Amino acid sequence: MTTLADRRFISHLDLDTFFVSVARLDNSKLIGRPVIVGGLSDRGIVASCSYETRAFGVHTAMPMKIARRLCPAAEIVNGDFDRYSQLSRDVTEIIREQVPLYEKTGIDEFYADLTGMDRYFGCSLFMSELKQRIAKQTGLPISYALASNKLISKVATNENKPNGHKEVPFGTERAYLAPLVVQKLPGVGEKTSSLLRQMGVTTIKILSEIPQPMMQSRFGKQGVEMHRRSHGIDESPVIPYSEQKSIGTEEIFENDTIDIQFLHRELVRMTEKVSFQLRQQKKLCGCVTIKLRYSDFNTETKQAVISYTSSDDVLLQTAKELFKKVYDRRQLVRLLGVRLSHLVQGQYQINLFNDTVENIRLYQAMDHIRKRFGEDAVHRSIAQQLNAIEKERYVR
Repeated sequence: MTTLADRRFISHLDLDTFFVSVARLDNSKLIGRPVIVGGLSDRGIVASCSYETRAFGVHTAMPMKIARRLCPAAEIVNGDFDRYSQLSRDVTEIIREQVPLYEKTGIDEFYADLTGMDRYFGCSLFMSELKQRIAKQTGLPISYALASNKLISKVATNENKPNGHKEVPFGTERAYLAPLVVQKLPGVGEKTSSLLRQMGVTTIKILSEIPQPMMQSRFGKQGVEMHRRSHGIDESPVIPYSEQKSIGTEEIFENDTIDIQFLHRELVRMTEKVSFQLRQQKKLCGCVTIKLRYSDFNTETKQAVISYTSSDDVLLQTAKELFKKVYDRRQLVRLLGVRLSHLVQGQYQINLFNDTVENIRLYQAMDHIRKRFGEDAVHRSIAQQLNAIEKERYVR
């Protein structure tokens, strides 16, 4: 049991309807108006929407055609991921300068561990000033909550948007959660909440009163975790943020090669592989690096900082451009590598601003096939042309 001596002070911060807020920052005429950010055509997808549009039933990932019908007065704005990425980095820098230990869990979401600060400065005052600093330096509204763990602070932030704040005192975690509907508990999705309603469980209070063995019998490990969370228990740490984490792959060829078509096919295959791994980990990357080692063992690398993404199309285009820059001499190649870094949590697996519903379904279907049958189960046609004979010849 947590005691007063070892309790933590954890804050959750969330930039309110981030894409919409950026659009309003760049165009003040949108303030107070219903706004939808996404693809401009009817075949596009809603990437974000303002609270004014949510009242009409509009939500993220909804086809734009339906969103227009639900809220015909909405202003439709095309997204700008370059702008979002830059402002996300600006906010991250402000937090980095002020907070001793923080975790970036998305392009617009953070946790801060302020444990110990209560003895000197005061966590409440610190968070209030940090919120004001972010708003003043970036113009973006941000909501936050302060509690004893990540679970409570996240729930409280979500309950006090937009541009709000909340402090849940130590010892009141279970009481705070009790009246909320079960869907407010992180980890309880539509399917689980539907099953809980069938059991007569509508609030977190009712959920907390179900014995743990019964929850485990009905939901397995998820049931045990839901039981703990319904009591306000969450011991997960704030993981120090580092943009140096990366996902990568490289190949050493059995025979050094100057076959440019083979190298291009390998580049596509390897980039698709790491892009899939990125999405499986529910992350976005902000930097692509290409590595090339020649037959004389000289190694060249090129990298590019990009807008946060996990889209195959964007990453492939960047990888190809970098390859053209790094392969600047007609010399035999011994090794080729692709690495994605500057990782943050996020699930913008596709370009919601330009992709159609059909393309999105195609990408999701390809990932489903890879997940079920392996990473090499499906590729673009150029990568598929790397047949067994070529792989035997070049790759070890």
